[in-house]
Amino acid sequence: MNLSTIQTPGVYIQELNAFPNSVVAVATAVPAFIGYTPQASYEGKSYTNVPVRITSFSDFQAFFCLPDPASPASPAKQYSPEYYLVQQKSQPAKGDYMLINGSYYSIVPDPNTVYYLYNSVKLFYENGGGDAYIVSVGTYGPGSQKPMTPGTPIVNPNVQLSDLSNGLALLLNEPEPTMYICPEATLLNLADNGTLMQSMLLQATKMQTAMCLFDIIGGDDPDPILYTQDITNFRNNTGAQGLNYGMAYYPFIGTTIMQNSDIDYTNLFGGDTKQLASILNPPSAPNPAVATIIANIQNPDSGLSVTQNNNALLIASPIYSLIIKHVLTDANILPPSGAMAGVITTTDNAVGPWQAPANTSIVGASSLPISISESQQANLNVDAVSGKSINAIRMFNGLGILIWGSRTLDGNSQDWRYIPVRRTMIFLEQSCKLAAQAYVFQPNDKNTWEAVISMISSFLNSIWKQGGLQGASASDAYSVACGLGSTMTADDLLNGFMNVTVKVAVVHPAEFIVLTFQQQMATSS
Repeated sequence: MNLSTIQTPGVYIQELNAFPNSVVAVATAVPAFIGYTPQASYEGKSYTNVPVRITSFSDFQAFFCLPDPASPASPAKQYSPEYYLVQQKSQPAKGDYMLINGSYYSIVPDPNTVYYLYNSVKLFYENGGGDAYIVSVGTYGPGSQKPMTPGTPIVNPNVQLSDLSNGLALLLNEPEPTMYICPEATLLNLADNGTLMQSMLLQATKMQTAMCLFDIIGGDDPDPILYTQDITNFRNNTGAQGLNYGMAYYPFIGTTIMQNSDIDYTNLFGGDTKQLASILNPPSAPNPAVATIIANIQNPDSGLSVTQNNNALLIASPIYSLIIKHVLTDANILPPSGAMAGVITTTDNAVGPWQAPANTSIVGASSLPISISESQQANLNVDAVSGKSINAIRMFNGLGILIWGSRTLDGNSQDWRYIPVRRTMIFLEQSCKLAAQAYVFQPNDKNTWEAVISMISSFLNSIWKQGGLQGASASDAYSVACGLGSTMTADDLLNGFMNVTVKVAVVHPAEFIVLTFQQQMATSS
């Protein structure tokens, strides 16, 4: 209360704060997904190239999924990749294939119809995801009506570097996201993929609020021997800037996200039932039941829905059932970034960002396209030349599929080698930064300095008690300094600077546990 403003006799009440300001911990697991969605509108308003904050998969459906038609029509398909069976002269050396009526068929997609964001968001919420941002850069483009060459990487011409880069730039105005994820970056060619990853790292360095989760081109169908070339390409394309803000996981994961109801005959041969009929009902092995069902499909007045015709085909043709099974398996191979965002969210909610998101399973993961051995992971985890560590997802007998690594791309750095260290520092820095804004324009004197020291120290003490900082005592875990002669000079005061120095002893994960055994002589009791 300013006593000089009191001019009327009477009793005046002055309330004093008994407690100082406190640091409110910022959210640590808020991914931002950038990519293509089935649609992007809500209540007549377009949300293309608009960052939208969601809190559940229901929110995602409301903004970015197609509405279902009225019953009894089949539900709308939110993602509908197209696959082809391409006859081969001999057994294919790479990729998925089938043996039908004595002939080999490679199962390959139309690359223009392959997208990852929708299923990645589902995978995120299946693994415990919560708040997230979605940046839809557009809807799905048209198919090419032809299959890709078997054994080649999937490159979708509808996925454009400019679209994804513009979506990334929109996040410059959003300080809340703590992870940047672009699942469809692996559908770009190598050069464009490298450009996008470097842009993501530079933006993360500038914002200092988020880490980038990367997937690796070739991780969906790695060669057992030549997969190392995919790793080399990734390391060559990520540049040298902002590596401590990046993390990568390898390989892709086979999931159970898409179910039998998500794939039917409309996903085969671009919907051309004549090509399907030539395989299911060939002259050499006719199947009258299949012929009848195909006729019903081709007759729009049959009164039967897609679901009904598909169920009839599954019963009438074992070959068709096997084709659907193979296509579903291929469509369910997804980049791991969406799942990792969910795992990180679950870990943060249970413990905190200082807990490594590793030695844990992935909900919905059922298989891996390559089984990485201990010696193979050694080359992924430690790279003497670039230091760009890649975290492996491995299969362990009796344990299943586990995340087996927690390193950033800056694997040669003693400071920023580990993901939980980088994420803990982002958490501490941003929490203290936002809390300190309350003291902007306050008098730069001892009272303010002591208030800031008390506020930050109290926050760090709570983090230390939770296990986020190491040390037998609070003084071993952190220190906070602010004052003239310690962190500031007289010139700093004149120029309006209040410098606060915070030192923390962050917990590092026990990555290598070494047990030492030694025999000792027997002694008498």
